[in-house]
Amino acid sequence: MKVFISWSGDRSRAVAEVLSDWIKCVLQASEPWISTRHIDRGSLWFTEINEKLRDISVGIVCLTQENKEKPWILFESGALAKGLSSNRVCTFLVDLQPHDLTDPLAQFNHTKPDKTGVWELIRTLNSCLLEKTLDERVLEKAFNVYWPIFEADFKAAVSANEPEKQAKPRPKEDVLMEILSATRDISRRVGQLETNNPSLASPRFIKPRPNYPDMLKMIRAGDSVVDVLNTQVKRGVDPDFAIQAINEILESLNDSRLNPTKGEQGDVK
Repeated sequence: MKVFISWSGDRSRAVAEVLSDWIKCVLQASEPWISTRHIDRGSLWFTEINEKLRDISVGIVCLTQENKEKPWILFESGALAKGLSSNRVCTFLVDLQPHDLTDPLAQFNHTKPDKTGVWELIRTLNSCLLEKTLDERVLEKAFNVYWPIFEADFKAAVSANEPEKQAKPRPKEDVLMEILSATRDISRRVGQLETNNPSLASPRFIKPRPNYPDMLKMIRAGDSVVDVLNTQVKRGVDPDFAIQAINEILESLNDSRLNPTKGEQGDVK
């Protein structure tokens, strides 16, 4: 039985490698598969992973605070979950609690990194071995022998890979107030321009449309909403249209369920 172990980020990868070695010790009939060890250098990694996902019916997704909303994790989890009647997807909560997760990951069976949780995970994997399933008494003995090794290796992997500190996002109310203030200021200036130049208020005067690529680039570069808005208005874009475009871009960036369009070579995800 092949067990696909999904990861994203240094901490998740370290734990995935610990799980891969340990599961093989406890369940020798199993075949853990992890991209850091089973994809040859120079191979088309995306193609290999895609092919592997088609043949595997049991998967473990190593989740951390950093990767729980990453597109790659969502992609692999979704691929593993295809055909739910036969496939098993188990999430391994490295530094999370079940209530930290939202759909679709919240729908899977969660495993905490304690003795009780890992024992239930091993029992689930053992039940998938079919004719090679171990008697539960034998399984329990093997589990108890190797549990101290897993416990020590897991703690070492977690402590050696501290999560990156992420900047605290600005409160949504602050952003909205900033947009409102900027909009009022821009509307006042546009009104003055139309008063001084009546041709601008003519229905025949067609204002430019928002430049989405430039706006997206500025937002990703860390420019403030006001800067993005002012840039578009200076180009003649209607303020209302510019604000609508900004809202659409922000909603797209906040949508954690977007499919990944690009990965990185090798064992970095």
